[in-house]
Amino acid sequence: MAQWRRKGGNEVFSSEEIEARLKDELPQWYFEDGWIRRKYKTSGWKATLMVVNTVGHLAEAAWHHPDLTVSYAFVTVKLQNHEAKGITEKDFALAKKIEEVLMWQPGKEEGAALQGTPDDPRFKYLKYD
Repeated sequence: MAQWRRKGGNEVFSSEEIEARLKDELPQWYFEDGWIRRKYKTSGWKATLMVVNTVGHLAEAAWHHPDLTVSYAFVTVKLQNHEAKGITEKDFALAKKIEEVLMWQPGKEEGAALQGTPDDPRFKYLKYD
């Protein structure tokens, strides 16, 4: 396991700590220009809006707000603690929640009551990694 430690409050992580932690906990996310980022690919505009609304709900509930780049078939989420001017525990916590909710595929859970979207391109809206 990489070397990093939990930090409290608005304590900023170093670039090395951020890279190590992303590798361990959020491998689809990357660190660039002071932000942790993730690009979610969608099937089109309606799906993009569903992703934006989901991220918006989670961010508002957490009271920690990302920057978003929104296009026809993708959404890029960028997180940084503006108050701390860097990446803090808040960024990792929100990134994990966004990842958990957007990448949830109930049809792949053993014994799940919810079936998930049909395996048909007409109903797929998010491109899962």
